[in-house]
This record gives sequence, C-alpha cells and structure tokens, in this order.
Amino acid sequence: MDTESQDQLLERFRAYLEEPGAPDTSEPAPDAPDLFSLLAELAALKSEVKIESRQFKAALEQFREIFDTLKQDKARLEQQLSQQNAQHQAQQREHERSLLLELVELHDRLQGGHTQAKRYAPGWLARQGGAATFVGGMAQGMAMSLERLDSILARRDVHRIDTLGQPFDPHTMQAADTAYDAGRPEGEVLDELRPGYWHGTRLLRLAEVIVNKLQVSDTHTSR
Repeated sequence: MDTESQDQLLERFRAYLEEPGAPDTSEPAPDAPDLFSLLAELAALKSEVKIESRQFKAALEQFREIFDTLKQDKARLEQQLSQQNAQHQAQQREHERSLLLELVELHDRLQGGHTQAKRYAPGWLARQGGAATFVGGMAQGMAMSLERLDSILARRDVHRIDTLGQPFDPHTMQAADTAYDAGRPEGEVLDELRPGYWHGTRLLRLAEVIVNKLQVSDTHTSR
C-alpha cells in the first residue's frame, strides 16, 4: 500500500472518531404502580370473582333441578314400563288359561267318548255288520288322542286334582250333589262328576264331586 492510500485510511478513521455519538433512543422504565391503584384493581378482581361464584352457584342449582327432573322422569318411566310388563304378563296368563281350559274341555269330551266306546256291547246284528270293529277302532283312536293330549297338558304343568276318597275341599272342589255311605267319613268325596285341574300352583278348574253326607234327607240318594 502506498503512502497516499495510508493517509486516506487514517483520515477516514479520524473522521469516524470525531463524529458525535448516536442519541440514546431507549425508553425510560415505567413507573411502578402506586398502592391505591393496586388495591383498586384487587377490589375489582374480588368483585368479579364473587359475581362469577354466584353465577356458578346459580348454574349448579339449575343443573340440580334438571337432574332431579330427569331422575323423576326416569322413575316414572320405569314405573310405567313395570306396569305395562305386569299387564302384558297378566294378559299372557289369561290367554294361556283360556287355551288350557279349552284343552281340558276337549280332554273331557274325548274321555267321555272313549269310555262310552269301551262300554259298547254290540248285539248280534251289529257284530255281523262290523259295528264292533268300527267302535273298537274309534276307541283306539280316541285313546291315542288322549295320550297326546295328556302329554301336551303335562308339558304345560297341568295335572288333575286328586279328589276320590279325599275330604271335601271348597277351594278346589264344587259339591254337585251329596250321597250317603255309612262306611265312609262325613264330607269324603264319593264320586267325581268332572275332574278339576291345577296349572302349576294355580287352580285352573274346580272339580265337581259328590260328597258323603251321613245325615240323609229326602233329596239325597242312598249308596
């Protein structure tokens, strides 16, 4: 580097050093808040907290009322469903009872027809005409039908009430007539006109019976 260039660099450096400093542009630190302002802000904050607390309590009360209403509605709905289920079950039991009574009536008719067929004693002409064979076949058919019907009733837990030789029970029996038998106790069932039935532990139909009565009146038949 020649002497002229060195002189120019020194002149520039000297001029830079002689320039005035840049003004301080930094902002002064803000003044600290005074105690009165701080207390005022704290009071305002406390008031806001109280207001929000009251609003929160009011909201809780509203929610509690809503929950209570929902709880009452739920209990009411459960009660209605329970009543509907009870009514539905009662209707089902009544329908089943009606059907079982019809089956029992059918059993009575078949039993009566089978008994008559077994007692049938054809004369000579009827035997020649094949009536005995026909009636015998009918008796066998009715016996098979009775077996099937007994099986159906047994599956439905339907069974006959034991009456013959038993003391008269007004809860399960109906006295259709009385008779006299000195060798049997007073009130004993002597005969059964129509059988009664249980459906499980429920009474399905009363039995119609003839009851022994030792004090005979004119309307009673001696046995």
